[in-house]
Amino acid sequence: MFVAVMAAVGMAKAEVEFAYEAGAEVVSSYIWRGMYNGGLSFQPEALVGFNALDEAIEFRAGAWASLGASDWKFQKGLPLHLDESNPNTYFMPEVDFIASLTAFGASVGYNEYYYCDDWSTHTSEIWAGYSFDHAFGVGAYVNWYTIIAGDDINSADKQAYSSYLELGYDYSFEDLGLTLGAQIGMSPWESPLYGNDKFAVVNLSMKIDKEFDLGACTLNVFATGSLNPDGLDKTNVFVNAAGDDKLYSQKLNGTIGLGIWF
Repeated sequence: MFVAVMAAVGMAKAEVEFAYEAGAEVVSSYIWRGMYNGGLSFQPEALVGFNALDEAIEFRAGAWASLGASDWKFQKGLPLHLDESNPNTYFMPEVDFIASLTAFGASVGYNEYYYCDDWSTHTSEIWAGYSFDHAFGVGAYVNWYTIIAGDDINSADKQAYSSYLELGYDYSFEDLGLTLGAQIGMSPWESPLYGNDKFAVVNLSMKIDKEFDLGACTLNVFATGSLNPDGLDKTNVFVNAAGDDKLYSQKLNGTIGLGIWF
């Protein structure tokens, strides 16, 4: 696809412009596809690439990281084997390498996730999607993600190819710099990553984002709430944060954050 797009750009003799995106966010909790992934975190990102045909074609490649603790309390308790209700908080950085190509609303991409507990532990993911904004001027989009390698083994001790189908809609109040978003996330088959043994809706989320244009940069203030309806019961909708390991089973999650982008 990359070669075909570049050939089309060349034939059209389109001007290709260098582009970059850089910034960082601070979030009260690291929430990924509706799942609790950690406590208070600092999350920088840097991407470089190009735009062509008045931004109808975009390529980006770079890295994203999350630097934070497993528990937002930053508690210092006894070792887990001595007191399961009050384990030690530990730091858990993550570094992801990402690349994506978008052409006329259609996108393909690759993500490589590395985790701090063992830098040899990683997962490789490919994805494809389409944004209806380019052709129809509406904020609806659909994305499909699949893990193709790494730490993702199913009950049969084989590669699970954990997948995630995301349907979303963003509505912008441009005069106010305000965006409201809603998402539905589904895991289509058994997945150790999303915790389901058959097709399941694993994420219902909403987000509100307020943007402030500061000239040289953009400031964003946002809040997100997520609910995983798969296996939902009164014991896991909200888990008392007595220990970081318990938080990972919580079905109702949310975060507030502040971002700055250049």
